[in-house]
Amino acid sequence: MKLTVIIASAGRPQILAETLQHLAKQDRLPDELIISAPEPSDVPDLASLGFPARCIYGTKGLAAQRNRALDAALGGTDIITFFDDDFLPARNYLALLETSFRDHPEYSVIHGQVVADGAHNEGYSFEEGLSALAAAERALNSETPVVIRDHPGAYGCNMSFRASQVGELRFDERLALYGWQEDIDFTNQLGRQGRIVSISNLLGVHLGVKAGRVNGTRLGYSQIANPIYLVRKGTMPAGFAAELLARNITANVVKSLWPEPWVDRRGRLGGNLIALSHVLRGRIEPEYVTKL
Repeated sequence: MKLTVIIASAGRPQILAETLQHLAKQDRLPDELIISAPEPSDVPDLASLGFPARCIYGTKGLAAQRNRALDAALGGTDIITFFDDDFLPARNYLALLETSFRDHPEYSVIHGQVVADGAHNEGYSFEEGLSALAAAERALNSETPVVIRDHPGAYGCNMSFRASQVGELRFDERLALYGWQEDIDFTNQLGRQGRIVSISNLLGVHLGVKAGRVNGTRLGYSQIANPIYLVRKGTMPAGFAAELLARNITANVVKSLWPEPWVDRRGRLGGNLIALSHVLRGRIEPEYVTKL
């Protein structure tokens, strides 16, 4: 099977460079890498990777950047894998991924086990990420059972799907800037053709680097507006959305009193309140985030 890796990145060339050098050590290399970025200055030198790579440039925004790369990849590949620019896959990740799709035609979408996720804390350095990944790999052995779990959607830092099932489906660009749940929206629709699964021995670390992220107010707005929009669209289960909303609002209220140094909790809470005021007036407009 032909496998294409896509990475959308903006303003983080050093982080991207480290991730690409790590990707070049895969047991099964990508048949092609596509980098989607706003400007050439966002992308490091790709000449030494050892496999085909190209860049596509255009408007900044995660959904828009992913769509441009998707348009470029479709028609010439079997598997499309999206990695974040700070996701470190285990060395056998792509080999196991290809085998899983080959042996299980009922799988439409696959995502792996994130053994350490810096999105939930201050983030990890590249060295810390490698250490966490090595520890997780050592913990696996031939007797460790492989656990397959079904999900309503995939986690966007590492998600893969069959190119033949995409058709006209694209990421929703109304989920502007950072996106926030654009991965659930997209993969939930793909899941109508087959199973969306996580595979426990498909390992990786998400560094969760904070540089280049949107500000707290904008993210806080998206935390409320995007899930409600997707429930109305029919691509996010209401129970999943309710849990997501409750968790984020509670965290922002409680932690705004003693915020973590790496999170703008008060900005997020302010964004939550703006979005809630819009929702109460019947205004469901995720793209309003660009006006904040």
